[in-house]
Amino acid sequence: MRLTLHTDYALRMLIYMAARPDRFCTVNDLAEAYGLSRNHLLKVAQTLRHIGLVETTRGRAGGIRLARAPDKIGVGALVRATEAEFSLAECMQSQGDTCCAISPACRLKGMLHEALAAFLAVLDKYTLADIVRNRAMLGPLLGLDTVAA
Repeated sequence: MRLTLHTDYALRMLIYMAARPDRFCTVNDLAEAYGLSRNHLLKVAQTLRHIGLVETTRGRAGGIRLARAPDKIGVGALVRATEAEFSLAECMQSQGDTCCAISPACRLKGMLHEALAAFLAVLDKYTLADIVRNRAMLGPLLGLDTVAA
């Protein structure tokens, strides 16, 4: 299983915001901290806002911040919300008639579904709070001055 860059960047954005929960941050802050494209991060921020994980405020003192406490943001739920497709093989795609010749007798599709379910079940055990338990170490790596314990 490989996550898209969109999901990867969404996780990174949430980690950054959780590492400094007391303040708004800007997409520019995030782009600089991670060395990522501002334009791509803007799209990710829109997705996170749309699914209710971040709130945005316009203006000079505005920016983005978490809309929920880190312990209320499930990693598995985030991945499900940001990943467009979970097809590990062509036969798992929901649309189209492009089936493998052995599809009617193949057991691999079931195994792949089981593997995907196990992958998501592991992620379901964790929240954003679990990811940022080491805030004191994350802060300096992200260029944050002060990091709440």
